[in-house]
Amino acid sequence: MTVLVGFSGSLRKDSFNTALLRAAGAMMPVGSRLEMMSIAAFPLYNGDDEAAHGIPAGVAALKDAIAAADGLLIATPEYNNSIPGVTKNALDWLTRPPADIPRVFAGKPVALMGASPGGFGTILSQNAWLPVLRTLGAELWAGGRLLVSRAGSVFDADGAIADARTHDSLRKFVEGFVAFAQDRSAGNP
Repeated sequence: MTVLVGFSGSLRKDSFNTALLRAAGAMMPVGSRLEMMSIAAFPLYNGDDEAAHGIPAGVAALKDAIAAADGLLIATPEYNNSIPGVTKNALDWLTRPPADIPRVFAGKPVALMGASPGGFGTILSQNAWLPVLRTLGAELWAGGRLLVSRAGSVFDADGAIADARTHDSLRKFVEGFVAFAQDRSAGNP
């Protein structure tokens, strides 16, 4: 069984990115599954709090899940042409203590996707992730890019994908990333 862990970089109840992640979970190929996790309970990172109280339980759980998974799928919004603060905050927690970075991220297959109400999808946010993922030693899947623009017209009122082209693109994206993660877990370059 190929296991991916995924999280949405949005805390909004009706988030397009959370809906996109749910849709990805529903189209996982046979022999694979997506474990959706949340960053909603992560406090703002503060080194003094870390020193006094350690790593919060929710952070430790996500770190352990990523470390054990075959790949990480991030549904990233785009705020002000970059990574949203809440998502960056989550990553800052996930990299504490620094000695844990190799266990959690080194060589880990990672895929980025995102949905935005704007016309460019989340291209600038996804680009902003590149140096971050490189710094962590993660292996970004470059075989596909999923940018959902004008998300308000792509999802219905229940958060399901109502656009056939987006549905097909997401299915191909998920299949490609699962195949990539399977190859990496089998030791194939």
